Amino acid sequence: MAKYNITEKKEKEAAYRTLVSPALMDTLKERILDVIVMQQKYKDKTYSAKRLAEDLGTNTRYISAVVNVRFHMNYTSLVNKYRIEEAMSILTDKRYQHLRVEEVSDMVGFANRQSFYASFYRIMGMTPKEYKTQHLPKQLKSTKKAK
Repeated sequence: MAKYNITEKKEKEAAYRTLVSPALMDTLKERILDVIVMQQKYKDKTYSAKRLAEDLGTNTRYISAVVNVRFHMNYTSLVNKYRIEEAMSILTDKRYQHLRVEEVSDMVGFANRQSFYASFYRIMGMTPKEYKTQHLPKQLKSTKKAK
């Protein structure tokens, strides 16, 4: 038995993935990126794959197929990736140093602290607090020690 019950992720072959043409996948990929990233829907805690499908005039099967094939992850992982990227820039921005990690979590769209920490650790291999400490600009570290 594997340590901590962690098993290798198996690639599943879903039949519906082959029903979406490559051209449509490319188009949907661009439209998904526009909505999730450019319109910053990743910050909306309630924005689901279902709402994305409705906004794009398609169905969740197509959204799932495109995200799986073109991004090599599921919808939640895709959204969390952009949330974590934003959190990383906020955590190391001196304008936001007064914020608690929980406040940053809320700003980037996580519904709770636990899912933020779990996603951050899964992607970065460290906690948000560790990341913030390691990446604080050096002048901020020295001014905090002086206080």
